[in-house]
Amino acid sequence: MSEAQQYRIKTQPFYQPQANEIALYEAAYQARLPVMLKGPTGCGKSRFVEYMAWKLNKPLITVACNEDMTASDLLGRYLLESNGTRWLDGPLTSAVRMGAICYLDEVVEARQDTTVVIHPLTDHRRQLPLDKRGELIEAHPDFQLVISYNPGYQSLMKDLKQSTKQRFVGFNFDYPAQDVEANIISSETGIDLETAQKLSQIALVARKLKGHGLDEGISTRLLVYAASLIKLGINPRDASLMAMVRPVTDDEDISATLEHAIDAIFA
Repeated sequence: MSEAQQYRIKTQPFYQPQANEIALYEAAYQARLPVMLKGPTGCGKSRFVEYMAWKLNKPLITVACNEDMTASDLLGRYLLESNGTRWLDGPLTSAVRMGAICYLDEVVEARQDTTVVIHPLTDHRRQLPLDKRGELIEAHPDFQLVISYNPGYQSLMKDLKQSTKQRFVGFNFDYPAQDVEANIISSETGIDLETAQKLSQIALVARKLKGHGLDEGISTRLLVYAASLIKLGINPRDASLMAMVRPVTDDEDISATLEHAIDAIFA
């Protein structure tokens, strides 16, 4: 099995389109344009990338970015072995060589001196310099770079430079409309549509509290968690508290408000 085959998604991931984002992404890929996905946590950005990689039949390499990630973590490094040293490609370098889609998830969590290494890949050059090896890699014709982040909570210290942002085409993601979200929950978990609609209704209440006690609304991901618990026989109130309230707030007043909403909707 080739390295590229190891990274292919063989089973179709479930994805519910919200607009024309699939057609737009296909056009961006056809032009080999780097793509930026922006939106709140748990709204479907990563699932969308997985679905598009499957639909295009391209290998996908995902990197979960963090503040300790160095350029070497992306590019690669020399490993010391008993008979000398050996170069090991990092995930970005592997994607460039094999023609994969490289997905940098929550890219703003990485240091700016780390993310700058992507610049030569995101303009007309489509090259990746490996200074440690004295090598300049021409990107495989199928290679594409995708990044994502949540613009709602990053500080000025955790934002992309304009010199980075303006190398990408952008997609804005948000939580789905209530009927669409209910269909996602039902399709993901097998729960009945009526219960899924009630969970989405609770999330709608919580999302109105963003900026008024909540830093972030309840994500679609958490609704799927709650539905999974209910599907296993957990009381809807307990499942909602466990999956949708306790993870998002420690504030007693906000918790009480959400509990009241749960009791009213599941009454």
